[in-house]
Amino acid sequence: MRTPVVQEEITGCGIASVANILGKTYSEMKAIANAMGIHASDKSLWSDTQYVRRMLSSTGVQTSKDEVPFESWEALPDLALLSIKHHQEEGKDFWHWVVFKRMDGEPFVLDSASYLPSNIRQDFEAMQPKWFIAVNNA
Repeated sequence: MRTPVVQEEITGCGIASVANILGKTYSEMKAIANAMGIHASDKSLWSDTQYVRRMLSSTGVQTSKDEVPFESWEALPDLALLSIKHHQEEGKDFWHWVVFKRMDGEPFVLDSASYLPSNIRQDFEAMQPKWFIAVNNA
């Protein structure tokens, strides 16, 4: 497995998560996103799922149509975008994007936050996801 992509901007978790799914670097994915009119400086990346969906679909990767409520780690598909760290600002929902992956039956999370000691996480009880988007064809 490649080294996980770490976000280079405080608001770049969506771009980094898509880069982790597609096997691109942060700068490669940021250039693709910017060309699509998607910028890390746009706070909507934290509060709207269309941006990550558009970045993935532009490369032929399909996602589930809806956000699926999180029930358990075992119930997740082998690849999914997860929303964690839910909070509200001025009545609007915000979250942090991470990638859930299961390889050879081993579950882990790729978390692009730059302050983490490791960007490959298995401290599942600490993350508390609210919902996920299944990722297919990646």
